Amino acid sequence: MEVVNTIAYLSGGLSHLISWWTPLYLLAIYGALRYFHKNHGNDGAVNKKINWTPIESIGVTLAIYFGAQFIGGLLIYAFPLIRGWGEQRMADLFEKNVYGQFALIAFVEGLTVWLLYIFLKRRLANFKTVGLNRRPKWLDLGYILLGFGAYFLLYVIAIYIVKVLTPHLNLDQSQQIGFEGAHGFQLLFVFASLVALPPFVEELLVRGFLYTGLKNKLPIIWAVIITGGLFAIAHLQVGSGAPLLWVAAIDTFILSTVLIFLREKTGSLWAPIGLHMLKNGVAFLSIFVFHLV
Repeated sequence: MEVVNTIAYLSGGLSHLISWWTPLYLLAIYGALRYFHKNHGNDGAVNKKINWTPIESIGVTLAIYFGAQFIGGLLIYAFPLIRGWGEQRMADLFEKNVYGQFALIAFVEGLTVWLLYIFLKRRLANFKTVGLNRRPKWLDLGYILLGFGAYFLLYVIAIYIVKVLTPHLNLDQSQQIGFEGAHGFQLLFVFASLVALPPFVEELLVRGFLYTGLKNKLPIIWAVIITGGLFAIAHLQVGSGAPLLWVAAIDTFILSTVLIFLREKTGSLWAPIGLHMLKNGVAFLSIFVFHLV
């Protein structure tokens, strides 16, 4: 589960910081500093201009991503710590208990949206500026289905090519998503944690804020590559103790490319959000309902 893995990684000590992740941490620090910079203008005035640079887009995205998970984790762990719970009891609650995992994910996702909202407001922008500029349309549904077919075909082709070029790379490793043993009524909370919340929040932050800021100044191909690359890195499962999850990185890079295509074709985030939910929904059904994985 990404939230737990990231929190564990961030709190694991300085030895983790000197690694290939170091540039991302430095960018996140830069983003945290720029987060508090405020554009001056008429009070309450909101415009459609992108009042942040591409490097700010990357830095602030990373700052919000790491910050929401770390701060959110600390805050939600505070009550058990105050009550004197031991490490094992807290692990049982937030890593093995369905309701505890849901509470952690919901809190972190909500904090992510709030942090993004505050930054946009300080830059005289809002969620409309980054893609939530209209209501969903029935046409979006057609693009969602088309996008899912394109994503699936591209994924199959990419996995075949990678297997041919790097036969020793482990592409059969499973992603750790938590919620082991969930059943019955608990599946509603699993559905919310995996299918409803992350797609909306990730699209708003990644294909919304990050991609919008990048394409404002950079050639679109670089905006696509950087957005997909950062999205893929976030799914490598760093901090889980398991080998890097390259199959998830390949999967999410391809998914990001298709999501950006939908964003460009429809002019909004609703089709990307829908496709992301559909993709996660298929995984949810396969794992928790039909037990195919």
